[in-house]
Amino acid sequence: MGVVISAVLPIALVALCGVWVGRAFSLDIKTLTRLNIYVLLPALVLTGVYGSSLEIGVAARIVAGFLLNCGVLYGVAIALSKKLQLPTDTQKSLVATTLLANTGNIGLPFILFALGEAALERAIIYLVASAIFITSVGPTFLKGQGIRAGLKITFNLPVFWATLAGIGLQISMWKVPLAIDRGLELMAEAAIPVALLILGIQLSRIPLKIGLYELIATALRLVVSPLSAYGIGQLLRLEGIDLAVLVMQASMPVAVNTLIWVTEFGGDTARVARTIVLSTLLSFATLPVVLWLVVR
Repeated sequence: MGVVISAVLPIALVALCGVWVGRAFSLDIKTLTRLNIYVLLPALVLTGVYGSSLEIGVAARIVAGFLLNCGVLYGVAIALSKKLQLPTDTQKSLVATTLLANTGNIGLPFILFALGEAALERAIIYLVASAIFITSVGPTFLKGQGIRAGLKITFNLPVFWATLAGIGLQISMWKVPLAIDRGLELMAEAAIPVALLILGIQLSRIPLKIGLYELIATALRLVVSPLSAYGIGQLLRLEGIDLAVLVMQASMPVAVNTLIWVTEFGGDTARVARTIVLSTLLSFATLPVVLWLVVR
């Protein structure tokens, strides 16, 4: 119980501060988001990758687990959409909210506080795989654009280049000068609290309305996804902290950025927004349960 409280309370506290700030002041959320995407998060990924002691085999299995889980979830979302005879835009939205998890704003801090630094290394690998996969495949599915459009977005993603730089530094064993390393560490340490504040600000601007669609979409993200990830993790023979990270990242609520993707490329924005709020609120109840199950 102590581990659960130490993981949930810091996240809730910072996010609630973000909600208060979002309601009290008129802030430019785009500027804050860009600051995190283009500066802080790449610094976190770069320092996490080049400073990682994670074996390549373990990282590969975590990425494989993520990709296989995406395949399962995509199949379930499509089958359910057809069963419910959802319109095309609503079907796109259901797939998007099922696949796009908040592995950054909530996933990284939750795993860090609950499972420690070693788990954070693994969570960053999952986050990078998720970001690259979604930016590559998202435009193809949501707007029917080719893979070339997706790759163009990927190559403009700072996290992608930060990952390559981190891998290059680790392979070459080149030691980053102390002054530069300290600067990168400072930015990396700011990434998680700023991400949580952004989450709170974004949630303060989205109205909550619960219907059958929102309940189904939330259940796919918070219940079906971790169950599927656990089964896949067993097949890949992941255990201990590796399995825990795979399942916990798969248990995260719908990513707030899903609304941006759906707005840009097509989908039911109103339902996506409501699903984001509902899944985020309920995740504060479901995440401790999943954590207890995977670490007991």
